[in-house]
Amino acid sequence: MLFDLVATATFGLEAVVRREIEALGFDVVKTEDGRITYKGDEKGIVKSNFWLRSADRVYIKMGEFSATTFEDLYQGIKAISWEDILPEDGKVIVVGTSVKSLLHSVPACQSITKKAIVDRLCNEYGVLELPEDGPTYTVRFAFLKDKVIVLLDTSGEGLHKRGYRVANVDAPIKETLAAALINLSFWREGRVMVDPCCGSGTIGIEAALIGMNIAPGLSRNFAAEEWDIIPEEIWKSERKEAYGAIKSDINLDITLGDINPKAISAAKENAEAAGVDHQIKFVTGDMMALAAAAPKDIREGIIICNPPYGERIGEEKEIQNIYSKLKDFMKDNPTWSLFMITADKDVEEKVFQRQANRRRKLYNGRIETCYYQFHGEREC
Repeated sequence: MLFDLVATATFGLEAVVRREIEALGFDVVKTEDGRITYKGDEKGIVKSNFWLRSADRVYIKMGEFSATTFEDLYQGIKAISWEDILPEDGKVIVVGTSVKSLLHSVPACQSITKKAIVDRLCNEYGVLELPEDGPTYTVRFAFLKDKVIVLLDTSGEGLHKRGYRVANVDAPIKETLAAALINLSFWREGRVMVDPCCGSGTIGIEAALIGMNIAPGLSRNFAAEEWDIIPEEIWKSERKEAYGAIKSDINLDITLGDINPKAISAAKENAEAAGVDHQIKFVTGDMMALAAAAPKDIREGIIICNPPYGERIGEEKEIQNIYSKLKDFMKDNPTWSLFMITADKDVEEKVFQRQANRRRKLYNGRIETCYYQFHGEREC
């Protein structure tokens, strides 16, 4: 069966996710704020969940219509052929959002949506009530200006839940965002990459997963694995194919540093859990310690970092110290490139006294940030 699939994305990453979808061989139908719609069958659902690095979740689009009354919502939901996917014993959970719409009460919309689905399924299966003791099916509705899109979640937990984060530090960056930062940079296999503010190591670990071609969803499970519409053999074969695609014989040059020894310890634990610790060097210290540890013949290295944003008391001095060290390092190494995500809107003037070559507005959680890209000088 061919479905309209929807991959959701953090604002600003739609183009990154679209490229990932197209690289997997799918035809994109439409790109909107936070959503990319594309065509895919049962195998496409499995492949998308295994391989999409920067998407938040993968959904099946069940319907889209306008609704300004609860009756409109009920009839629109009930008209969807839920029986094509949901079995009689399916456990239905409804979640949703409403923005700038007359139907602004999310709890009321949840209740009506659930009733419409249950009424449809009871009628189709010829029963008075549903047992709901089988696999879970999470339905998401999203109202925007009285238009509602209805989605069925195939992922379960968000795709950033790779399964390797066994140790944590304050304010970790999401794995999906970290992967996007790498894909938006110059880094690739064969180039040096350094993160001097590594925290729990997410950026370096995601780079290693990309470099080794390890599917980000390979070590976790998904909601749709319990569904009857996707044969178990598809999950097994796609997982086997993903294992076979791993580049285990390459050597990457990734260095993670942090002035906090606890952060380095957490990064090591997470890298081990991800199976990429052998591809990463860990350095406890500031930017100068990393510079001393870096090979002296590297001419075009890449720095990708997510420094503190000054959200906590006492961080401002730490941030200024990081900026100062970065400025000194980039001055001494003009052929290196810096890719930095921060909420600081004055970083171009304060740190480098020049404009970034490129910048992109992104959200790290609920914090509005900018991804500054300072390109290194090219050697003649």
